Amino acid sequence: MDHQHLSTLLWREQELLDLLLFKAEEKQYLILTGKTRWLARIAHEIEVVLDQLRTLEVERAAATEQIAGRLGLSANPSLRQLAEVAPAPWGDLYAKHHENLLTLVTELRSLSDANKELIEGGLAAIGEVLLNGRPSAAGTYTQSGRAAGNAYRSVTLDGAL
Repeated sequence: MDHQHLSTLLWREQELLDLLLFKAEEKQYLILTGKTRWLARIAHEIEVVLDQLRTLEVERAAATEQIAGRLGLSANPSLRQLAEVAPAPWGDLYAKHHENLLTLVTELRSLSDANKELIEGGLAAIGEVLLNGRPSAAGTYTQSGRAAGNAYRSVTLDGAL
């Protein structure tokens, strides 16, 4: 494996991380607009991208190991370490890859945290609506399925999501 191959793998990794960022933003949009119908689909699409990233990571690690061996580095060097000892123009290119990858990962973490908070907030709101929508006293139901005794307050979930 050569420097060109590793650089191509790094470009592909950036493309996949960028796609993952896009999918995370789509997920956020779906959460914010209450279009929960599509959340399972977007979760699947995110998992597909993550699988591609895992496969690519294995190939990138192998390519990095080979180049590192030729450059006299120890096993499993970081991209930054590789950039410091790689010949021109590869050192500069690896440094730029490193910077871009860090930026993408930072953005992904931030967006992922925001999405998690939105989902947790939505679940808490649903729980609150469900708790507030229960009859005030435990009642029984008639044969027609209507609550006997206390009147049941109707609840909509439109505002909760």
